[in-house]
Amino acid sequence: MKTLQYILLLATLTSCNKFLEVKPKDSIPDDVAIVDKASAQAALRGVYRGLASDGYYGNSFQSVGYLSGDNIQWTGSQSIVQQFIDHKVKADNATVAAVWVAIYATINKANNVIVKVPELKDASLTAAERDQLIGEARFIRALAYFDLARTWGGVQIVLTPTTSAADKKGIKRSTLAQTYAQVLADLEAAEPLLALPTVQNPVRVNKETVWALRARFHLYQKEWALAENYAAKVISNTTNYQLLKPFNSFFTPASAVATKESVFELSYSATYTSAHRSQWQPPANGGTRQIAPNNAVIALLNDPLIGGTRNTLLAKTSAGLWYANLYYRSPATDPAYLIRIAELYLIRAEARANLEKNIEAKQDLDAVRDRAGLTASTAATKADLLLAIENERRVEFVFEPHRWYDLIRTGRAATVLNLTDAKRYVLPIPANELTIDPALEPNDGY
Repeated sequence: MKTLQYILLLATLTSCNKFLEVKPKDSIPDDVAIVDKASAQAALRGVYRGLASDGYYGNSFQSVGYLSGDNIQWTGSQSIVQQFIDHKVKADNATVAAVWVAIYATINKANNVIVKVPELKDASLTAAERDQLIGEARFIRALAYFDLARTWGGVQIVLTPTTSAADKKGIKRSTLAQTYAQVLADLEAAEPLLALPTVQNPVRVNKETVWALRARFHLYQKEWALAENYAAKVISNTTNYQLLKPFNSFFTPASAVATKESVFELSYSATYTSAHRSQWQPPANGGTRQIAPNNAVIALLNDPLIGGTRNTLLAKTSAGLWYANLYYRSPATDPAYLIRIAELYLIRAEARANLEKNIEAKQDLDAVRDRAGLTASTAATKADLLLAIENERRVEFVFEPHRWYDLIRTGRAATVLNLTDAKRYVLPIPANELTIDPALEPNDGY
């Protein structure tokens, strides 16, 4: 498994640096023995490592989000990938199984920290440090269950560490509402345990990271006032978070990492690389270009009235083939952008539009457009604003895993994707998981 190496941001952050400097080891198991402060920190690094793994945000989970939308074409030969684009995913799809296993492995690592750190007796571990460890693990577990819920619906909820996948055998699937309730419970528990950041450090979870995910969570729940409130709490910290200009300054040059665009990102190193680059870059750059922008998206990004300066996300081969250039570094040290400040602006815009705060919604929308070198939107009514925000999200996060989930949560998949079979709005439970555990019921239609 490729692992996560944290970025050392400022030498003055002594306590934080000690955590970030230590390189995680592949030998640390999910249920690593937590016996002192050092082993507790190692266990938490393992939680981040799970989040950054190839099966999760390192590649496969993100690919579900962008392949299932309408921005990407698959140029390779593997039918299991084309299944996502065609919305005909089968229960024996290897990518589906890989994502499921990776997310539950991350949950198990988080459970280990959440359960065992409170019992730890080590005088060198301060109360604030203990809270920080538990709070970060609670946040990551919340994110993991959030991703499970929006991808599969209600799932098995496991809150204690296990030693093997079979240990959750016999646990019935919770409902979607119950699964989302667990997400909120973890976020509510994490928030008071985590401190506000004294400096911008998006590779480590803090209180504002919780606020950002809560904004997204409440948007999915159509709890508009709460979504607006939590997005505003993050946006208001203009010292730490900004819509950077020009647009590409958050990902170029190659040294651009942990910028003020990022609220939460995962970093990689030459030793522990990301799997994204190889699929997006063309053969001349050492990749395969098996995942590529489709013609519709190429037209949108190259339209100066729609894409604006976001056309820097595209590049072209000597043979005239367009490819995405968000993941381009060699070696593959491109960050995984989990939450960007642009998302918070567009969350608040959408929430405000639904609250009939059209003027304020347009201001947030225009802030994102202005950063991309575009003129103000002409949208004025609620309906026009919501459509404009949907379109803006498509282009702003074109090669990030938002489009599919956006169309599902807004009920727009039938219209935009011509996908009228609602059973296809969630993925099948992996076939091998159903074989292992008879208590695990398949999703309807699979």
